[in-house]
Amino acid sequence: MTPELVISIGKSALETAVLISAPILLLSLIIGLIISIFQAVTQINEATLTFVPKILVTFIALLIFFPWMLRIMLGFTTTLFTNIPAYVH
Repeated sequence: MTPELVISIGKSALETAVLISAPILLLSLIIGLIISIFQAVTQINEATLTFVPKILVTFIALLIFFPWMLRIMLGFTTTLFTNIPAYVH
């Protein structure tokens, strides 16, 4: 196993992790921004106001995107396991 191969596997693992987490993180970011704008406009400075909508949006996004995320993870894992003989040489 060469150092280039290890770096390539690590790079694809990081790309997969970013790809899987991106939809949920982006939706949380958008909701947080909307709530922050709402708080700035109405001057409501309640710290807990941001947590419940973010948690709800994260849960709903996880329900929506979970099949796609599972396919991506299974594809990466299958590719990794099927290429083990090539990695050993």
